[in-house]
Amino acid sequence: MALFPRDDTLSKEIESWNGFADGLRAEDRELFKQMLNQCYKHVEAINKKGELFPTESLLMSLILSQQELIEFLLKQINK
Repeated sequence: MALFPRDDTLSKEIESWNGFADGLRAEDRELFKQMLNQCYKHVEAINKKGELFPTESLLMSLILSQQELIEFLLKQINK
């Protein structure tokens, strides 16, 4: 039994990207892992999608996080 069973789907998907991460340079690998870990803030939406390995949901979560950052930076520029 998992400590956080609702995170199992996302955790498995993130683990499936370990081979890709291992092929990156050290600084890129750290950034990649940070980026993937940010997906946990969208874990409820990812789990509602209901896929065993939610690559599309993971990618949408990453895009959403980037869009949030873009919006934040645009607001800072326009001040």
